[in-house]
Amino acid sequence: MTPARQDQAPGAATATGATTGGAVVAGVDIGGTKISAALVGPDGVPGPAVTVPTPAADGPAAVLAAVAAAVRALGGEPVAVGIGSAGVIDPAAGTVRSATDAMPGWAGTELRSGVEQLLGLPVAVDNDVHAHALGEAWTGAARGAHCVLLVAVGTGVGGSLLIDGRVHHGARQVAGHLGHIAVPEADGLPCTCGGAGHVEAVAAGPALLAAHHRAGGHPAADLRAVAERAADGEPLAAETLATGARALGRAIGGLANVLDPDLVLIGGGVSHCGPAWWEPLRTAFAAELLPPIAELPLTPCRLGTSAAVVGAARLAWRRLS
Repeated sequence: MTPARQDQAPGAATATGATTGGAVVAGVDIGGTKISAALVGPDGVPGPAVTVPTPAADGPAAVLAAVAAAVRALGGEPVAVGIGSAGVIDPAAGTVRSATDAMPGWAGTELRSGVEQLLGLPVAVDNDVHAHALGEAWTGAARGAHCVLLVAVGTGVGGSLLIDGRVHHGARQVAGHLGHIAVPEADGLPCTCGGAGHVEAVAAGPALLAAHHRAGGHPAADLRAVAERAADGEPLAAETLATGARALGRAIGGLANVLDPDLVLIGGGVSHCGPAWWEPLRTAFAAELLPPIAELPLTPCRLGTSAAVVGAARLAWRRLS
C-alpha cells in the first residue's frame, strides 16, 4: 500500500531542516493501527507526515518493513531514525520486551537492529508514550519543566515520567504503565495485559465505548459519537464518560502525591471528548491531592498527533550526539 502523505501540523513553522536543506532525522510512531513518520530538523519542527497502516496481524517482519517504507516515502536524506513504539521497549538493547495482543508476536522483536538493517541508518527506540512526553518536553507544553508526568488516554492508558528532560524507565523499562493501576470501577473487567480491574479497562477509549453499550446506550460507531451525545445533554453518554474520567482522575491524583511533579500533561484521543470528560477528570484528580500540591493543574498536551513523532526524532538526535 502506498504511504499516505499528510499536511504539516497546524501552526508548525516551515523553517526546518526538512525544508531548508539542513540535516534531518526521521521520527516514527508505531501504533497498533497506524505508523506515522516525519522528517524533523534540529529545531524540533516536523515536516509533512507519512502514514501507513500497521500490518500487526502479519507479524513483526511486516511491521518493520512498513516502518522502512514510511521512512523511505518521506524523501530527503535523514541521518538517523528515532522510533516510539507500542509495547514495553528496552532502549539500551533495542528490543520489545513485551506487548499486548494488539500486536501479535511483537514481544521479542529486535526493533532497533531490524530497522537499521533495512535502512542502513543509526536507530534509537523507546516506548511511544515516552516519545510523546519527549516531544512535549522539547517543543510543547512541557518545555522547560523539571519533573513532568504525562498521561496518554487513547486505545489504552499509558504514562511517562520525565526528570530534567530524560525518561525514567525503571529497573525493567516498565515505568509509566499507569493504565494497570487497580480501580474499583473496573472490578472484574478484563484488561489487555491479561489482568483484570485496571483503570485502562474502564478509562481507555474502547473501554468507554463498550461501557456505553453495556449500559444500554444507543449503538455508537465510535467514542466521538458518544462524546457528541454527551455534549448534547444525553445523560447516559455523559455518565459513561464521567465514570471513566473519575476513575482515571483519582489514579492520576494518587500518582501525583507519590511523584510531586511540577506539571501533569493529558493527551491522547480520549482527551478530545470535551467538558463532559475533562470536568469529572479534574474534579476527581483535585480531590486526591495532598494540601501542598492542591493547586497542581491538569494541562492538555500541545503538540497533538505529532508529539510522538517529534519525541522519536529527539531520540535520534540524541543518538547522534
